[in-house]
Amino acid sequence: MAELSPTEQLAQVVIRSVAAGKEVEIDGLGVFYPDAARGFRFEPSGLPQVFIAYVKEDLKAVERLCEALEAAEFSPWMDARKLVPGQNWPRAIESAIETSDFFVACFSENSVNKTGGFQSEVRFALDCARRVPLDEIFVVPLRLDACSVPRSIQREFQYIDLFPDWARGIRRLVAMMRREVARRG
Repeated sequence: MAELSPTEQLAQVVIRSVAAGKEVEIDGLGVFYPDAARGFRFEPSGLPQVFIAYVKEDLKAVERLCEALEAAEFSPWMDARKLVPGQNWPRAIESAIETSDFFVACFSENSVNKTGGFQSEVRFALDCARRVPLDEIFVVPLRLDACSVPRSIQREFQYIDLFPDWARGIRRLVAMMRREVARRG
């Protein structure tokens, strides 16, 4: 019996999962949903992709942010929701940043003095931003609380505060991203 190609293996996983009643999302492609009449339904991903950089101490606020972005018809990417066991997470994160329409960095008292993944993601996004046309918005700093945003970020980017008025901050973020998506065409 011939060995299956990687594409055929992926197709088999999708077929088995949908047959078991599970949704299957493939980043950048779309979602396969179980459908009683046709077996499955596919919805291509057409929503703007938003990478969310954060520290685990801010998980609750970031999950709330993701819900707000989903309600506004954006597709947020956060590691806790997207990474799967055994995945090469550094490469997956870099790929997600490179292919996102926006990079939202969630600054807080928890994140500004912490070393590690958050800082690396911000630096990688800044490198990616250098390849984006100067008039396009890619990096979007958010403040979750009254923290000090690093000077290197303050010098180049206007940030949005999600405090003390969360709803106002979300409206500003969503309006800016919608304008930017429309401008890009």
